[in-house]
Amino acid sequence: MAKLSGKTVAVLATDGVEQIELTEPVKALKGEGATVEIVSLKAGAIQGFEHLTPGEQINVDVALDQADARRYDALVLPGGVANPDLLRADKAAVNFVEAFFADDRPVAAICHAPWLLVEAGVVEGRSLTGYNSIRTDLSNAGGKVEDRAVVIDGNLITSRNPDDIPAFNAAIIKALGGQA
Repeated sequence: MAKLSGKTVAVLATDGVEQIELTEPVKALKGEGATVEIVSLKAGAIQGFEHLTPGEQINVDVALDQADARRYDALVLPGGVANPDLLRADKAAVNFVEAFFADDRPVAAICHAPWLLVEAGVVEGRSLTGYNSIRTDLSNAGGKVEDRAVVIDGNLITSRNPDDIPAFNAAIIKALGGQA
């Protein structure tokens, strides 16, 4: 039996998402038996990027206005620059993130995605990491910023960039009950 059978994970993303930071965690989670749904600001598809180059269109499973955060066992927040910047400006997206922290469910954010955590007001007093250009923002929000591939603080998992994806994926799988 797959380690994560019966677990459902939301991946919150929109246009401008760093494609590999979405596709690789999705692949790893599905490979362990989890159900994974892409949740976005709109139905249809979102535009992935490979750094600044447009990548693939990524199909959305659930529009945010139809998503119920209580249905999910964990939340993954991929980065990219535009993706978390657009999400943090959307109150429904911020509320979606807040709901996972309110119930102490795992939240995994990579690269620029911790910007959304700042907006949700969940950084203060926590150890975390992110892309080097947002570390001052994390510190200013009261976070204890570390420069490691993965930082785990209770239910919060953070990583710096695409090079950290293997450690990021392993931490998510472990948090959901696997032993990656």
